[in-house]
Amino acid sequence: MKTVFAAASLAAFLAAPIMSGTALAEPVAYEFDRTHTAIRASWDHLGLSRQSIYFTDYEGVLLLDLEEPENSTVDVTFNLSDGFWVGANQQDFEDHLESGDLFNTAEYPTARFVATSFETEDGETGVMTGDLTLLGETRPVSLNVTLNFSGPHPMSERQTAGFSASGTLVRSEWGLGYAAPFVSDEIELSIETELSVAAE
Repeated sequence: MKTVFAAASLAAFLAAPIMSGTALAEPVAYEFDRTHTAIRASWDHLGLSRQSIYFTDYEGVLLLDLEEPENSTVDVTFNLSDGFWVGANQQDFEDHLESGDLFNTAEYPTARFVATSFETEDGETGVMTGDLTLLGETRPVSLNVTLNFSGPHPMSERQTAGFSASGTLVRSEWGLGYAAPFVSDEIELSIETELSVAAE
């Protein structure tokens, strides 16, 4: 679910008017800095606490055209088998996430997000919408996104962008309704990510 959202949002902002001063003639490939990317889903557990999982295994295509944003391509796939992090000594919970009660990774080992639209007024904040396919169901998801930084990385001079994104989804719409409403049906998504122009 996560990464998915980050990639789409990143592409949109890199293509926004604020970047016109550094626009390039052709789409440019960007890649995630995985050591500085956190994709988290959280929920209310029985009214006792908020719990979270992190999505750690993802691959994406981010080809960004800064002059003609509509030519940009954002398509990210999440590998869900062994693709979660929920904390130390949580193998039973990870096994349950992969079971037929929830993500059913034996039948649906991946999730996919493809960006469809982006709306912004200032080129720094906006809403990214895309199609999320999960458990064989494809439905729209929207995220509020903020561009935190764009330019040469302070430590390496490599062209870099940093983003924050957040949004909510109703998990039962994808067939993930296990234990609702005792465990909240509404999931909060949070993405903090950095990415750089891909090395040639």
